[in-house]
Amino acid sequence: MGKITFMGAGSTVFAKNVLGDTLLTPALQDFEIALYDIDAQRLEESYIMIDSLNRNINNDRAKVSKYLGVENRKDALRNADFVVNAIQVGGYDPCTITDFEIPKKYGLRQTIADTLGIGGIFRALRTIPVLEDFARDMEEVCPRAWFLNYTNPMAMLTGYMQRFTSVNTIGLCHSTQTCSKTILRELEIPYTEPVRERIAGINHMAWLLEIEDNDGTDLYPLIRERALAKLKAADNGAEETPFYDLVRLEYIRRLGYYCTESSEHNAEYNNFFIKSKYPELIDRYHIPLDEYPRRCINQIAEWKNAREKYLSNDVTHTRTVEYASYIMEAMVTNVPAKICANVVNTGGVIENLPREACVEVNCLVDKTGIVPCWQGKLPTQLAAMNMTNINVQLLTIEAAVTKKKEKIYQAAMMDPHCASELSIDDIVHMCDDLIEAHAGWLPEYH
Repeated sequence: MGKITFMGAGSTVFAKNVLGDTLLTPALQDFEIALYDIDAQRLEESYIMIDSLNRNINNDRAKVSKYLGVENRKDALRNADFVVNAIQVGGYDPCTITDFEIPKKYGLRQTIADTLGIGGIFRALRTIPVLEDFARDMEEVCPRAWFLNYTNPMAMLTGYMQRFTSVNTIGLCHSTQTCSKTILRELEIPYTEPVRERIAGINHMAWLLEIEDNDGTDLYPLIRERALAKLKAADNGAEETPFYDLVRLEYIRRLGYYCTESSEHNAEYNNFFIKSKYPELIDRYHIPLDEYPRRCINQIAEWKNAREKYLSNDVTHTRTVEYASYIMEAMVTNVPAKICANVVNTGGVIENLPREACVEVNCLVDKTGIVPCWQGKLPTQLAAMNMTNINVQLLTIEAAVTKKKEKIYQAAMMDPHCASELSIDDIVHMCDDLIEAHAGWLPEYH
């Protein structure tokens, strides 16, 4: 029997997905499950749900326990084999609101603000100190455990843990699992399963480099043809119904390849689409400004309505595509699994990206750990796009480690969206305003 600790267990729906998966996995069904959070109500709700799930789908084989507050964190982590991280430091109110509202005063508009851009930078700056505390505790009470990070900004947080702590860390996102099927469904392209695909790049901007159906047919020619037709319809205002993935189709038209994360995310990762000088692009590409705050508000309302369902005695579960349980299963049984995950590019897995970058690539998992698969070089234009994001990621990590304000300024200056919309002086002033507004959520910067 082993132990799984879930950090940020108040994320009830996500805890259900990940821990429900483990309860349905024979090799993991006897594991102890430790739930940790700093919010007493949300922790209690998740405990009730996981306890019910354990009863309903696992015959009560797992021991489920709960740990509230920083003073109990080490006990939650003690002797863990796997630690799943799903925290959100600062939550929607106040920190997400701050991440959106202060940049708006400078004319900087965002969609999601959790991965890159000024919002992603400050989300990382307030989360890395918490992860540093987690790492120190893990190094003491569960030094061999694997840290499975699901929290954004993925590349910044995972890259920090992998480069600046001794904790075994892997970054996990579900955009890679759904990438191929999404584009084929959207473009109404028939195929035979299983699809053979190759994906490599960085989190939220990994590239679908190759795609074939089970008969060996290369699907990219038809993907490119149909993507171009969709774009031409949008260009001419001739769409029958709005198509909400146009940014990624534009990547196909201009760069030749589709990427893993949604258009509302990628709209703010570059200097092409959200431009005050070209306001018409917002409508043309159906870009949902302020999308993440809307989602937060809706999720809060939906949780109030769905709460009883999740906390009922008859709650059940079907295993999802989340990688966590498959990683744990492979490590426990030594039966290899293939995943796509975030790792530091130390050995040059992607040859034309920096060695210290956190990259998203195929990996093999077994009892010995997680081994990334060599990818060679990305097409030059794709590596160039990734580098615009990697620059910001590396500087943000450096800011968090050194506690130097100038590194925060530099990260924002290198961000493609900030740099295309604001002057250097405005970027610095905006960062200063955000630092002040985040008082209590950030360490002291000098």
